[in-house]
Amino acid sequence: MDKKSSKKYGWFIGVDVSRNELDFAVMKAKVVLFHREIPNSLESIKDFIKELKMQHGFTISKAIFCLESTGFYSNHLLQVLHRFKANIVIENAVKIKNSPGNMRGKNDKIDAVRIAAYASLHHENLRFWFPRRPVIDQLAELTTLRLRLRVLYGSLTTPVKEQQAFVKKKVARENAQLCSRSIEAVKLDLLDVDEAILKVINEDEQLCRLRDLIVSVDYVGVVTATEMLICTNEFRDIKDPKKFACYAGVAPFPKESGKARVKSRVSHLANKKMKSLLHLCALQAMRHSPELRPYFLRKVEQEGKPKMAVLNALRYKLILRIFACVNQNRKFEKTYVNSHVKKLKEIESESSASGKEEKETIIDVL
Repeated sequence: MDKKSSKKYGWFIGVDVSRNELDFAVMKAKVVLFHREIPNSLESIKDFIKELKMQHGFTISKAIFCLESTGFYSNHLLQVLHRFKANIVIENAVKIKNSPGNMRGKNDKIDAVRIAAYASLHHENLRFWFPRRPVIDQLAELTTLRLRLRVLYGSLTTPVKEQQAFVKKKVARENAQLCSRSIEAVKLDLLDVDEAILKVINEDEQLCRLRDLIVSVDYVGVVTATEMLICTNEFRDIKDPKKFACYAGVAPFPKESGKARVKSRVSHLANKKMKSLLHLCALQAMRHSPELRPYFLRKVEQEGKPKMAVLNALRYKLILRIFACVNQNRKFEKTYVNSHVKKLKEIESESSASGKEEKETIIDVL
């Protein structure tokens, strides 16, 4: 997402994306003109765009194509629309679902109409989609593959370890031996994927620089840094640490109504993968950091704060440090002093030194 839509648009096309089909709802002046279902293929999409161009008064520059975020199922559609220089909006499915109010019934055609209506109603505030650099897409695919392998590795090893205390030793040994080759193969695949991720980052100067800035913050590793590069699109889409804290489910929100007051809590609408990685970083900082561990103990033991609330504060501290390093293009320094503060201290020291010299000269004269 880059810039908001500013000019006037008369055509709004809602697209419901699935694995095999695409449902288009074409709307003009808040009236649905027609619905079309086509196969999810490059040729079918091209033919449909040509059909749209034959409509009276239709121009690509005056139309907005809106679709939900559905991962790689929308790749064909995005490829064709970008080639035609169309105005594309990829919106969160929950946001579209909550916008019409009470809804009854659901199918692909109705969903396409609702997406078109959402684009028509909110077109002044929509942000157009622009493709990321190919290296970021490649990195995203590799991290997704790594996550699948990690889940597979856990589903193989965890039951084997847990059953050792509950079944006969002979049976446990036999089960472990039967799946040992699969476990070893997944291990090797994980190593290959990790090497591929490191290679992609190391071969790109921009990614390598940003990765080094992020991991310079204590207790933040390469996996967390890679995920942040993907989520923020190299810190182009999200530049503010507060917005990222909201995106990662770290920012607490109040819940009040009249006299009722409920403790502020984080929202469940968040990137759970990013949140879990930040949580692991915060746990390491809480256990080993010489400055953050005393902070955690003071808040929990002396002030009686809940442990999870203080851990959430540690997550936010790490986010602030990461964004400070990235925005200022410098590595993390434990004893870092702001340049303005340095100047003030220098001025104060100079003034104090000059004051001492004046006193000494007055004493000498006397």
